Amino acid sequence: MIKIAFASKDGINVNEHFGWCEKFYIYGVDQEHYELIKEVDSSQKHEAEVDKLEYKIESIDNSDIVYVTQIGPKAANMVKYAGTYPMKASNEDEKIEDVLKSMQKLMDNPPLWLKRILLK
Repeated sequence: MIKIAFASKDGINVNEHFGWCEKFYIYGVDQEHYELIKEVDSSQKHEAEVDKLEYKIESIDNSDIVYVTQIGPKAANMVKYAGTYPMKASNEDEKIEDVLKSMQKLMDNPPLWLKRILLK
């Protein structure tokens, strides 16, 4: 099972920027099932950008993937360095449930980036 953290304002759509996200929805997903593991409050404010980004990375709780509408290059590098794969939604109306279902389909014949995550 892999863990995906979604940046969302409503728990339904992927509609939040990584650095501004006040709540992450963390799901576990495998080929047959997906389930909400937990909601994580990430609303704490930090003055320094690096402190803010480190806090956001801690908030996603070692997820394998973080799914957002936007993520800056510095944040994306820090996320990758922490062992999480950053992904951007195609639009702000993209539903978390649709992403989970398409991830399940990808697991049947995973692309290289997903294969690396599955083999962790």
